[in-house]
Amino acid sequence: MSKQDLSITAKLINGGVAGLVGVTCVFPIDLAKTRLQNQHGKDIYKGMIDCLMKTARMEGFLGMYRGAAVNLTLVTPEKAIKLAANDFFRQLLMEDGVQRDLKMEMLAGCGAGMCQVVVTCPMEMLKIQLQDAGRLAHPQTSAPAPASCRPHSVGSAPAHKRPSATLIAWELLCTQGLAGLYKGLGATLLRDIPFSIVYFPLFANLNNLGFDELAGKASFAHSFMSGCAAGSIAAVTVTPLDVLKTRIQTLKKGLGEDSYSGISDCARKLWIQEGPSAFMKGAGCRALVIAPLFGIAQGVYFLGIGERILQCFE
Repeated sequence: MSKQDLSITAKLINGGVAGLVGVTCVFPIDLAKTRLQNQHGKDIYKGMIDCLMKTARMEGFLGMYRGAAVNLTLVTPEKAIKLAANDFFRQLLMEDGVQRDLKMEMLAGCGAGMCQVVVTCPMEMLKIQLQDAGRLAHPQTSAPAPASCRPHSVGSAPAHKRPSATLIAWELLCTQGLAGLYKGLGATLLRDIPFSIVYFPLFANLNNLGFDELAGKASFAHSFMSGCAAGSIAAVTVTPLDVLKTRIQTLKKGLGEDSYSGISDCARKLWIQEGPSAFMKGAGCRALVIAPLFGIAQGVYFLGIGERILQCFE
Protein backbone atom coordinates (compact mmCIF):
# COMPACT_ATOMS: atom_id res chain seq x y z
CA MET A 1 0.00 0.00 0.00
CA SER A 2 1.43 3.39 -1.02
CA LYS A 3 1.91 6.23 1.44
CA GLN A 4 -0.94 8.17 -0.18
CA ASP A 5 -3.30 5.16 0.00
CA LEU A 6 -2.30 4.65 3.63
CA SER A 7 -3.09 8.29 4.40
CA ILE A 8 -6.53 8.11 2.78
CA THR A 9 -7.37 4.83 4.53
CA ALA A 10 -6.28 6.25 7.87
CA LYS A 11 -8.48 9.32 7.33
CA LEU A 12 -11.46 7.10 6.55
CA ILE A 13 -10.85 5.03 9.70
CA ASN A 14 -10.46 8.18 11.80
CA GLY A 15 -13.71 9.60 10.45
CA GLY A 16 -15.53 6.35 11.10
CA VAL A 17 -14.25 5.92 14.65
CA ALA A 18 -15.08 9.56 15.44
CA GLY A 19 -18.61 9.13 14.12
CA LEU A 20 -19.30 5.95 16.08
CA VAL A 21 -18.00 7.33 19.38
CA GLY A 22 -19.68 10.70 18.92
CA VAL A 23 -23.11 9.37 17.97
CA THR A 24 -23.14 6.92 20.88
CA CYS A 25 -22.49 9.79 23.30
CA VAL A 26 -24.95 12.39 22.01
CA PHE A 27 -27.76 10.49 20.23
CA PRO A 28 -30.45 11.11 22.92
CA ILE A 29 -29.90 14.87 22.53
CA ASP A 30 -30.28 14.50 18.75
CA LEU A 31 -33.57 12.68 19.30
CA ALA A 32 -34.77 15.55 21.49
CA LYS A 33 -33.76 18.02 18.77
CA THR A 34 -35.81 16.18 16.13
CA ARG A 35 -38.90 16.01 18.33
CA LEU A 36 -38.65 19.67 19.36
CA GLN A 37 -38.27 20.77 15.74
CA ASN A 38 -41.30 18.76 14.66
CA GLN A 39 -43.65 20.25 17.27
CA HIS A 40 -46.48 22.20 15.64
CA GLY A 41 -48.74 24.44 17.68
CA LYS A 42 -49.29 22.77 21.07
CA ASP A 43 -45.96 21.86 22.60
CA ILE A 44 -45.72 18.39 24.12
CA TYR A 45 -42.16 19.10 25.24
CA LYS A 46 -41.12 22.29 27.01
CA GLY A 47 -37.46 21.80 26.21
CA MET A 48 -34.65 19.29 25.82
CA ILE A 49 -34.66 18.04 29.44
CA ASP A 50 -38.45 17.74 29.48
CA CYS A 51 -38.35 15.82 26.18
CA LEU A 52 -35.71 13.37 27.42
CA MET A 53 -37.51 12.81 30.73
CA LYS A 54 -40.86 12.13 29.05
CA THR A 55 -39.22 9.88 26.47
CA ALA A 56 -37.46 7.85 29.16
CA ARG A 57 -40.67 7.61 31.21
CA MET A 58 -42.95 6.59 28.31
CA GLU A 59 -40.55 4.58 26.12
CA GLY A 60 -37.82 3.47 28.50
CA PHE A 61 -34.11 4.22 28.37
CA LEU A 62 -33.70 2.57 24.96
CA GLY A 63 -36.47 4.82 23.64
CA MET A 64 -33.93 7.65 23.69
CA TYR A 65 -31.86 5.65 21.19
CA ARG A 66 -34.61 5.15 18.59
CA GLY A 67 -32.96 5.39 15.18
CA ALA A 68 -29.48 4.94 16.62
CA ALA A 69 -28.88 1.69 14.71
CA VAL A 70 -29.27 3.30 11.29
CA ASN A 71 -27.19 6.25 12.43
CA LEU A 72 -24.39 4.05 13.79
CA THR A 73 -24.42 2.02 10.57
CA LEU A 74 -24.18 4.98 8.21
CA VAL A 75 -22.32 7.55 10.31
CA THR A 76 -19.00 5.81 9.59
CA PRO A 77 -19.11 6.42 5.83
CA GLU A 78 -20.75 9.83 6.36
CA LYS A 79 -18.13 11.23 8.73
CA ALA A 80 -15.32 9.50 6.85
CA ILE A 81 -16.44 11.08 3.57
CA LYS A 82 -16.91 14.51 5.15
CA LEU A 83 -13.54 14.70 6.89
CA ALA A 84 -11.56 12.95 4.15
CA ALA A 85 -13.18 15.08 1.41
CA ASN A 86 -12.30 18.28 3.25
CA ASP A 87 -8.68 17.15 3.59
CA PHE A 88 -8.62 16.18 -0.10
CA PHE A 89 -9.97 19.53 -1.27
CA ARG A 90 -7.63 21.43 1.03
CA GLN A 91 -4.65 19.58 -0.45
CA LEU A 92 -6.00 20.21 -3.93
CA LEU A 93 -6.76 23.90 -3.50
CA MET A 94 -3.99 25.03 -1.14
CA GLU A 95 -0.26 24.51 -1.10
CA ASP A 96 0.44 21.55 1.21
CA GLY A 97 -3.09 21.98 2.60
CA VAL A 98 -1.81 24.37 5.29
CA GLN A 99 -1.53 27.73 3.57
CA ARG A 100 -3.99 30.16 5.18
CA ASP A 101 -6.48 31.20 2.49
CA LEU A 102 -10.02 31.75 3.77
CA LYS A 103 -11.67 31.59 0.34
CA MET A 104 -9.99 28.28 -0.51
CA GLU A 105 -10.79 26.90 2.95
CA MET A 106 -14.46 27.77 2.45
CA LEU A 107 -14.42 26.20 -1.01
CA ALA A 108 -12.88 23.01 0.42
CA GLY A 109 -15.63 22.94 3.07
CA CYS A 110 -18.24 23.39 0.34
CA GLY A 111 -16.84 20.38 -1.51
CA ALA A 112 -16.92 18.28 1.66
CA GLY A 113 -20.55 19.24 2.32
CA MET A 114 -21.59 18.27 -1.21
CA CYS A 115 -19.86 14.89 -1.01
CA GLN A 116 -21.32 13.80 2.32
CA VAL A 117 -25.01 14.19 1.37
CA VAL A 118 -24.81 10.98 -0.66
CA VAL A 119 -24.94 9.21 2.71
CA THR A 120 -26.37 11.92 4.97
CA CYS A 121 -29.72 12.35 3.18
CA PRO A 122 -30.97 8.72 3.30
CA MET A 123 -29.46 8.28 6.77
CA GLU A 124 -31.36 11.23 8.20
CA MET A 125 -34.49 10.34 6.25
CA LEU A 126 -34.69 6.99 8.04
CA LYS A 127 -33.44 8.29 11.38
CA ILE A 128 -36.06 11.05 11.57
CA GLN A 129 -38.98 8.63 11.04
CA LEU A 130 -37.73 6.44 13.90
CA GLN A 131 -36.94 9.33 16.23
CA ASP A 132 -40.30 11.03 15.72
CA ALA A 133 -42.41 7.88 16.12
CA GLY A 134 -42.52 8.28 19.91
CA ARG A 135 -43.73 11.87 19.67
CA LEU A 136 -46.50 10.83 17.29
CA ALA A 137 -47.60 8.10 19.71
CA HIS A 138 -48.48 10.82 22.25
CA PRO A 139 -52.28 11.29 22.54
CA GLN A 140 -52.05 15.00 21.68
CA THR A 141 -50.40 14.39 18.33
CA SER A 142 -51.67 11.02 17.11
CA ALA A 143 -53.82 11.16 14.02
CA PRO A 144 -54.36 9.11 10.86
CA ALA A 145 -51.84 10.17 8.25
CA PRO A 146 -53.07 11.07 4.76
CA ALA A 147 -52.27 8.56 2.03
CA SER A 148 -49.71 10.90 0.46
CA CYS A 149 -47.75 10.89 3.70
CA ARG A 150 -47.91 7.11 4.27
CA PRO A 151 -45.48 5.44 1.89
CA HIS A 152 -44.37 3.13 4.68
CA SER A 153 -46.06 1.10 7.38
CA VAL A 154 -45.35 3.65 10.11
CA GLY A 155 -48.40 5.64 9.03
CA SER A 156 -50.84 2.78 9.35
CA ALA A 157 -49.26 0.60 11.99
CA PRO A 158 -50.84 0.26 15.41
CA ALA A 159 -49.41 2.50 18.09
CA HIS A 160 -47.68 -0.41 19.83
CA LYS A 161 -45.87 -1.55 16.69
CA ARG A 162 -42.52 0.13 16.29
CA PRO A 163 -41.30 0.95 12.79
CA SER A 164 -37.98 -0.40 11.59
CA ALA A 165 -35.43 1.28 9.32
CA THR A 166 -35.31 -1.76 7.04
CA LEU A 167 -39.08 -1.80 6.53
CA ILE A 168 -39.25 1.96 5.96
CA ALA A 169 -36.40 1.84 3.45
CA TRP A 170 -37.86 -1.15 1.61
CA GLU A 171 -41.33 0.36 1.28
CA LEU A 172 -39.93 3.73 0.20
CA LEU A 173 -37.91 1.98 -2.51
CA CYS A 174 -40.94 -0.04 -3.62
CA THR A 175 -43.34 2.93 -3.75
CA GLN A 176 -41.11 5.85 -4.70
CA GLY A 177 -37.86 4.33 -5.87
CA LEU A 178 -34.49 5.74 -4.88
CA ALA A 179 -36.00 9.23 -4.83
CA GLY A 180 -37.98 8.23 -1.74
CA LEU A 181 -34.80 7.82 0.29
CA TYR A 182 -33.48 11.12 -1.03
CA LYS A 183 -36.53 13.21 -0.15
CA GLY A 184 -35.29 16.53 1.21
CA LEU A 185 -32.00 16.32 -0.71
CA GLY A 186 -32.17 20.02 -1.58
CA ALA A 187 -32.78 20.96 2.06
CA THR A 188 -29.94 18.67 3.16
CA LEU A 189 -27.55 20.34 0.72
CA LEU A 190 -28.82 23.75 1.83
CA ARG A 191 -27.91 22.86 5.42
CA ASP A 192 -24.71 20.85 5.03
CA ILE A 193 -22.86 23.03 2.52
CA PRO A 194 -23.13 26.23 4.64
CA PHE A 195 -22.29 24.19 7.74
CA SER A 196 -19.08 22.90 6.18
CA ILE A 197 -18.22 26.34 4.79
CA VAL A 198 -18.45 27.77 8.32
CA TYR A 199 -17.04 24.82 10.29
CA PHE A 200 -13.87 23.78 8.50
CA PRO A 201 -12.25 27.23 8.01
CA LEU A 202 -13.26 28.26 11.54
CA PHE A 203 -11.78 25.10 13.04
CA ALA A 204 -8.57 25.42 11.01
CA ASN A 205 -8.03 29.01 12.17
CA LEU A 206 -8.97 28.34 15.81
CA ASN A 207 -6.72 25.29 15.87
CA ASN A 208 -3.87 27.28 14.33
CA LEU A 209 -3.98 29.67 17.30
CA GLY A 210 -2.67 26.85 19.50
CA PHE A 211 -0.03 25.60 17.05
CA ASP A 212 3.08 24.35 18.86
CA GLU A 213 6.22 24.66 16.71
CA LEU A 214 8.08 22.04 18.75
CA ALA A 215 5.32 19.43 18.46
CA GLY A 216 4.41 20.46 14.93
CA LYS A 217 0.70 20.68 15.80
CA ALA A 218 -1.72 22.02 18.39
CA SER A 219 -2.24 20.13 21.65
CA PHE A 220 -4.99 17.53 22.00
CA ALA A 221 -7.00 19.76 24.36
CA HIS A 222 -6.72 22.72 21.98
CA SER A 223 -7.80 20.63 18.96
CA PHE A 224 -10.73 19.20 20.91
CA MET A 225 -11.91 22.62 22.11
CA SER A 226 -11.44 24.12 18.64
CA GLY A 227 -13.62 21.34 17.20
CA CYS A 228 -16.29 21.91 19.86
CA ALA A 229 -16.31 25.70 19.40
CA ALA A 230 -16.38 25.60 15.60
CA GLY A 231 -19.00 22.85 15.60
CA SER A 232 -21.39 24.64 17.96
CA ILE A 233 -21.11 27.95 16.10
CA ALA A 234 -21.67 26.31 12.71
CA ALA A 235 -24.56 24.23 14.10
CA VAL A 236 -26.45 27.21 15.52
CA THR A 237 -25.80 29.22 12.34
CA VAL A 238 -27.58 26.68 10.11
CA THR A 239 -30.34 25.69 12.56
CA PRO A 240 -33.12 27.38 10.50
CA LEU A 241 -32.11 25.21 7.54
CA ASP A 242 -32.04 22.12 9.75
CA VAL A 243 -35.58 22.85 10.95
CA LEU A 244 -36.78 23.04 7.34
CA LYS A 245 -34.99 19.79 6.47
CA THR A 246 -36.49 17.97 9.46
CA ARG A 247 -40.02 19.14 8.66
CA ILE A 248 -39.73 18.22 4.97
CA GLN A 249 -38.26 14.76 5.63
CA THR A 250 -40.85 13.80 8.27
CA LEU A 251 -43.29 11.53 6.44
CA LYS A 252 -45.97 10.93 9.06
CA LYS A 253 -47.67 14.00 10.49
CA GLY A 254 -49.54 14.42 13.73
CA LEU A 255 -52.94 15.98 14.37
CA GLY A 256 -53.20 19.37 12.64
CA GLU A 257 -49.65 19.25 11.27
CA ASP A 258 -48.95 20.47 7.74
CA SER A 259 -47.27 18.73 4.85
CA TYR A 260 -44.88 20.69 2.65
CA SER A 261 -44.32 20.74 -1.09
CA GLY A 262 -40.80 22.11 -0.86
CA ILE A 263 -38.33 24.37 0.94
CA SER A 264 -40.07 27.67 0.16
CA ASP A 265 -43.51 26.28 1.07
CA CYS A 266 -42.15 24.96 4.38
CA ALA A 267 -40.42 28.27 5.19
CA ARG A 268 -43.55 30.28 4.35
CA LYS A 269 -45.90 28.14 6.46
CA LEU A 270 -43.44 28.04 9.34
CA TRP A 271 -43.10 31.84 9.35
CA ILE A 272 -46.85 32.50 9.10
CA GLN A 273 -48.11 29.85 11.51
CA GLU A 274 -45.37 29.66 14.15
CA GLY A 275 -43.38 32.87 13.80
CA PRO A 276 -39.67 33.53 13.28
CA SER A 277 -38.69 31.87 16.57
CA ALA A 278 -39.74 28.50 15.10
CA PHE A 279 -36.71 28.60 12.81
CA MET A 280 -34.45 28.27 15.85
CA LYS A 281 -36.21 25.27 17.40
CA GLY A 282 -33.67 22.80 18.70
CA ALA A 283 -30.74 25.22 18.33
CA GLY A 284 -29.42 24.44 21.80
CA CYS A 285 -29.74 20.71 21.18
CA ARG A 286 -27.91 21.02 17.85
CA ALA A 287 -25.04 22.86 19.51
CA LEU A 288 -24.85 20.19 22.24
CA VAL A 289 -24.87 17.43 19.60
CA ILE A 290 -22.49 18.89 17.03
CA ALA A 291 -19.91 20.36 19.43
CA PRO A 292 -18.81 17.05 21.01
CA LEU A 293 -19.23 15.21 17.69
CA PHE A 294 -16.64 17.35 15.97
CA GLY A 295 -14.54 17.80 19.08
CA ILE A 296 -14.26 14.01 19.24
CA ALA A 297 -13.58 13.88 15.49
CA GLN A 298 -10.66 16.28 15.74
CA GLY A 299 -9.42 14.47 18.85
CA VAL A 300 -9.41 11.16 16.95
CA TYR A 301 -7.47 12.78 14.13
CA PHE A 302 -5.02 14.23 16.64
CA LEU A 303 -4.42 10.85 18.27
CA GLY A 304 -3.99 9.21 14.85
CA ILE A 305 -6.13 6.19 15.71
CA GLY A 306 -6.47 5.25 12.03
CA GLU A 307 -2.70 5.30 11.55
CA ARG A 308 -2.19 3.15 14.66
CA ILE A 309 -4.75 0.59 13.51
CA LEU A 310 -3.06 0.32 10.10
CA GLN A 311 0.34 -0.10 11.74
CA CYS A 312 -0.97 -3.22 13.48
CA PHE A 313 -1.56 -4.84 10.07
CA GLU A 314 1.80 -3.95 8.57
